[in-house]
Amino acid sequence: VQLQASGGGLVQAGDSLRLSCVVSGRTFSMYAMGWFRQAPGKEREFVAGINWSGSSTVYADSAKGRFTISRDNAKNTVYLQMNSLKPEDTAVYYCAVDRVWGRNGVRVQLYEYDYWGQGTLVTVSS
Repeated sequence: VQLQASGGGLVQAGDSLRLSCVVSGRTFSMYAMGWFRQAPGKEREFVAGINWSGSSTVYADSAKGRFTISRDNAKNTVYLQMNSLKPEDTAVYYCAVDRVWGRNGVRVQLYEYDYWGQGTLVTVSS
């Protein structure tokens, strides 16, 4: 299973970015997906997740109202649209695949995801 994340970059506070993650080697359409992030010196944390059908999403409090997770099962791709970015959003962002096939709902714990992308760096300047 391979995950390829892209879309990170250097932006100013208030700007937007859209991250993408393409998944191969697994039946993408039957697995929930998550986005996590890790800032320097901090632990990796959950940002947003989406169930296999796209009918259910979960967001961390820090992402609510600003970030939107979506998926295109025909393209094996999950997206994270990030608006109104803040300097505290600076981190390496990782996409990950739920370890359970067809599980309903979205999990927020890291151990519930078994494959991870390489990460894409988002830097927000003030």
